[in-house]
Amino acid sequence: MTGKGRELADMMERRKVDILCVQETRWKGSKARSIGAGFKLFYYGVDSKRNGVGVVLKEEFVRNVLEVKRVSDRVMSLKLEIEGVMLNVVSGYAPQVGCELEEKERFWSELDEVMESIPTGERVVIGADFNGHVGEGNTGDEEVMGKFGVKERNLEGQMVVDFAKRMDMGVVNTYFQKREEHRVTYKSGGRRTQVDYILCRRGNLKEISDCKVVVGESVARQHRMTLMVCKKKRSKIEKKTKWWKLKKEECCEEFRQKLRQALGGQVVLPDDWETTAEVIRETGRKVLGVSSGRRKEDKETWWWNEEVQDSIQRKRLAKKKWDMDRTEENRQEYKELQRRVKREVSKAKQKAYDELYTRLDTREGEKDLYRLARQRDRDGKDVQQVRVIKDRDGRVLTSEESVQRRWKEYFEELMNEENEREKRVEGVNSVEQKVDKIRKDEVRKALKRMKSGKAVGPDDIPVEVWKCLGEAAVEFLTSLFNRVLESERMPEEWRRSVLVPTFKNKVMCRVAVTIGG
Repeated sequence: MTGKGRELADMMERRKVDILCVQETRWKGSKARSIGAGFKLFYYGVDSKRNGVGVVLKEEFVRNVLEVKRVSDRVMSLKLEIEGVMLNVVSGYAPQVGCELEEKERFWSELDEVMESIPTGERVVIGADFNGHVGEGNTGDEEVMGKFGVKERNLEGQMVVDFAKRMDMGVVNTYFQKREEHRVTYKSGGRRTQVDYILCRRGNLKEISDCKVVVGESVARQHRMTLMVCKKKRSKIEKKTKWWKLKKEECCEEFRQKLRQALGGQVVLPDDWETTAEVIRETGRKVLGVSSGRRKEDKETWWWNEEVQDSIQRKRLAKKKWDMDRTEENRQEYKELQRRVKREVSKAKQKAYDELYTRLDTREGEKDLYRLARQRDRDGKDVQQVRVIKDRDGRVLTSEESVQRRWKEYFEELMNEENEREKRVEGVNSVEQKVDKIRKDEVRKALKRMKSGKAVGPDDIPVEVWKCLGEAAVEFLTSLFNRVLESERMPEEWRRSVLVPTFKNKVMCRVAVTIGG
């Protein structure tokens, strides 16, 4: 993985790969990090010279991670919740043929333990370099593999088949009839073998529409990526109104004009909150537009410029040329382009960070620094948000309705249990007096003190809107707040809140974000 992170992300983006298991990463540490283009790598390694495993996820699945288990530098797993389905992704790297038997047994024992810890009702996909040949044909092993392996089975390949039988899994690679070029996962010199496999539960084989080896990529020197295609629905992307455009005076002026037109030429906003809020939201969408829902440029890989991409494209073509015609001339051309890519990546990184250091003394540079720090902190976390919870009996709840019911039960118990409280002071007289109406100057000062750029609540109206509308907003809000004060009833929309469960120091905290004008 050293120096290959952004190139790997680029390959996954081109090939439309959502989840990728990687082995022999040779990265020391137990971390997660962004590798660019919206992809995040979860990895584990104890030695920078050997072993190491990892799983790369596309951005849309990063927030679905529920749990990460780093068993050893040969086995790790991720648990994800995708549209109510629990999916476990396991990355494995088996010892090579010449390793000690004890080391091999330890690997298979660790993999067995991981599988036994996963409930039978959950889906499992294992992507691993098993360093063994299951071989061509499936006589006697029809229940766990197809006929389309490569060459003859060896002892290590028999261990893979035995494991599949123990765990009632299928070796996915062997079920699809492909040309040998699309079955061979490892090429070195004159050797062409199949050692990398994808396994899943036998009951889920029908959900897989294709599986083959991808040729023509140059990220790894000897191993080639095995691609498995599953039937899945794409999740909807959340789109947001571009309220931040109101920072520009020309956008603010256009918003005011369009809002006035939507109100029939009136300058005064309607009396009721529901009508005003809906008109503001609709005008905002029309005038300012909505976001695409896609990820912004990754600030950690801003050095990924056109020159670097062109060099990597030339290297990829050279690798493809060498695969087709393995002459010494083609080999030397590929090796030279490999060295050139390393140099250009190094120069691009150095140039990008030199520019960052130059800007650090400016206000914009300070913002970049804080943005990078926040991004690194976010990327380093395994679980970013609590996606599911367990019921009283320890069963994982996945549907939105069941999760909401469980939170309701939790808060009803929390708020109604008996606790020791300080006794009230006796003999205190209550003071009854008329409360003055809220004045315009109070609302005006409050709006001036409120910070811009804050997240919106369920009503999707930020403070920038009220600042943009000026006195019209002051008039409307003052009248609205006084009606609420007199009637003791607030708009129904203000009663809603967003509850975000978060992890903090291994203790789950609750953060409630409420909206109240």
